[in-house]
Amino acid sequence: MGVIYVARSAKLSDWASDVGLSKHVFKVGVTDEDPAEVAARGWAGETDWTIVRKQDASDLTEEAAIERLSRKDKMVDPTYYPRLKGTQGVFKVSPTHVTNHIVVARALAGEDERADIKLKTADYAAYLIANALR
Repeated sequence: MGVIYVARSAKLSDWASDVGLSKHVFKVGVTDEDPAEVAARGWAGETDWTIVRKQDASDLTEEAAIERLSRKDKMVDPTYYPRLKGTQGVFKVSPTHVTNHIVVARALAGEDERADIKLKTADYAAYLIANALR
């Protein structure tokens, strides 16, 4: 049984911001192991990865999750950015997409969707997992 996770590296986010991508870059993956152990090995030459959120993915594969997310958000091309060193599943996430996701979810739940939204890292992770499991 797989677990889908969203990880974040502060160093990679700083680099992505410097090269013009966005500071909102996250690694999405699916594993049968403990995601914290997988993150400790590191990706893209960084070892400061932290798991922001994880959830049961049942029979979802990493390839399927990446393909689903690629429809909505831009996956950072590891061949275009050599710093990624071939790491698949690194996504640039637009704050506008996350905000819209929260507003629609609030509206469907019958809550006040006009309340101020201050995005947190966990909101980005919830957005990515919701779209990968869709």
